[in-house]
Amino acid sequence: MPFTFDFDLANGILRCRLAGRITDRELREFFRTGADLAVRVHPAAGVIDLSGVTAFDVSSKTIREQSRVEPALRDPELKRVVIAPASDTFGMMRMFELEGQDVRPDIHVVRSEKEAWAILAVENPAFQPL
Repeated sequence: MPFTFDFDLANGILRCRLAGRITDRELREFFRTGADLAVRVHPAAGVIDLSGVTAFDVSSKTIREQSRVEPALRDPELKRVVIAPASDTFGMMRMFELEGQDVRPDIHVVRSEKEAWAILAVENPAFQPL
């Protein structure tokens, strides 16, 4: 599985880290798994970390489709941050952000963890594996 989930209990942040080669199939599976997990842990915010991705072989069609699917974090007021340091991944996730504004109004695509923690107003998150 090219993704793992962990949780910062003190700040209520659910984080997913994707790594390696990500295809349309893996991205769809990630969103299905994330939705099931979010229902169980009731996070206050979510982070998708794409720092470990070596190849993002996801079509723009899949990005558009997934951007319109009901989000794993159902509350539209919850902050969502995507960390995408690579230019190609950053561009695709910006498309995800723009295409999905109606269902995910408070999503931010950034290039670094430092930017993510600033948006979430967290200094030292302490994640534990789920």
